Amino acid sequence: MADATANVAVTKGQLMPWWLTLVQGIAVLAIGLLLIFMPAKTTVVLVLFLGWWWLVSGIFEIGSLFVDRTAWGWRLFTGLLSLLAGAYIIGAPLVGAVVVVGVATLMLGINGMIIGIVDIIKATQGAGWGKGILGILSFIFGAVIAFNFTTFMSALPWVWGIFAVAGGIAAIAMSFQLRKIEA
Repeated sequence: MADATANVAVTKGQLMPWWLTLVQGIAVLAIGLLLIFMPAKTTVVLVLFLGWWWLVSGIFEIGSLFVDRTAWGWRLFTGLLSLLAGAYIIGAPLVGAVVVVGVATLMLGINGMIIGIVDIIKATQGAGWGKGILGILSFIFGAVIAFNFTTFMSALPWVWGIFAVAGGIAAIAMSFQLRKIEA
């Protein structure tokens, strides 16, 4: 127990203020509840926020080229891509929300397939048959999602909402622990 107390004492000055963690937890919890109970509207608002973020980020990325020209080709490309994606989403937020959620769902399916392949390869290299079975299941679930992503994309806001609610509750609980440490 003395070691844990010593570690807390050393890192006490480096902790995020407890109240900031509480505010973040409440915000994430609220977004999660909105995603669960009003998934379409909340997703459009979040994607619209993302569009503005990309637009402003693209402007700053391109503007920074006047100050620092290192890797200017890639920075110009990413700045223009960010600028165009942000402008598109702001101009057509409903279509943008469908595209963003659809692409995210497709990426999750592809990610599941890749993880499945890697796990199957690991199983053939001695990781065990359990790893192989999980790899096969991961590949199958990933393929089902990837090849039917339009069916699964309607569930994605709820999944995000559930994770946000859990994360918000965890952050709120952590804020009270941080408050005790600060006291």
